[in-house]
Amino acid sequence: MIGQAVSALALGTGHEVIGYSRRPAAQGPLLTKSLVATSASPLPETKLDALVHLAGESLLGLWTKAKLERIWKSRVDLTKQIVEQLRSWQPANRPRVFLCASGVGFYGDRGDEVLEENSTSGSGYLAGLCREWEAAAKQAAELGTRVVLMRTGVVLGQSGGAFPLMRRAFACGVGGRFGSGKQWMSWIHEQDQAGLILWAIENDSVVGPVNLCSPTPVTNADFTRQLATHLKRPAFLHVPAFALRLAMPGMGQEMLLASQRAFPRVANDLGYRFAYPTLDDAFTALI
Repeated sequence: MIGQAVSALALGTGHEVIGYSRRPAAQGPLLTKSLVATSASPLPETKLDALVHLAGESLLGLWTKAKLERIWKSRVDLTKQIVEQLRSWQPANRPRVFLCASGVGFYGDRGDEVLEENSTSGSGYLAGLCREWEAAAKQAAELGTRVVLMRTGVVLGQSGGAFPLMRRAFACGVGGRFGSGKQWMSWIHEQDQAGLILWAIENDSVVGPVNLCSPTPVTNADFTRQLATHLKRPAFLHVPAFALRLAMPGMGQEMLLASQRAFPRVANDLGYRFAYPTLDDAFTALI
């Protein structure tokens, strides 16, 4: 979903876009050309100005030992492999900027604390995953490449991610808050996600971690209320915290109950203008 949004925006502003995929893809409206990635060679060499790394096993699902291993390998190990491949490239072909996905899970469960890019990392599986993921990406700086670490919140879009699932649940009248609803949610509209990525590519002053989230995070209870209001549906199905922990060990606690009140200080200070700064703006556009 994010890759398509970035590609559409980049092509619309005059860039060429090369897609790397494990599945051969014909050139289409969202790609200038595509290259086939393999396990042994995830990054076939070609000349790049910028590399945007969004790959990773979905976090959704039961967090079994095997699932957690796939999540880790698809992020930390793959990023290490990509950086090593860049070392073997001809210097003239290496990207000037490497943007690597990360997440606001880096901060752990922090209650009402406002979290900016210079905030410390937290505890838990996701925080540890993001720390190691970012550490692997930072190694590209040794090649003279500018590295941007994209700490993303919940991306709201029509074609994928969490929003279509939420919309269906609320439309059926079975939406509701998780736990107390006091936990903060850092969110972003998919067009601002793509906009920030392209802005970071084009702005040489953007280096290191960047919170890719709106400037107005909301609590889970407020998110629930606003979504129900826009859909004109009730939101009475409160899911107790203990039920989430039992039904989805690990994932329920770290993704649905953890509180991350992230603020995009870097984007704000460097002048990025959000198309959808408030949740009401985002829901109006999406619904």
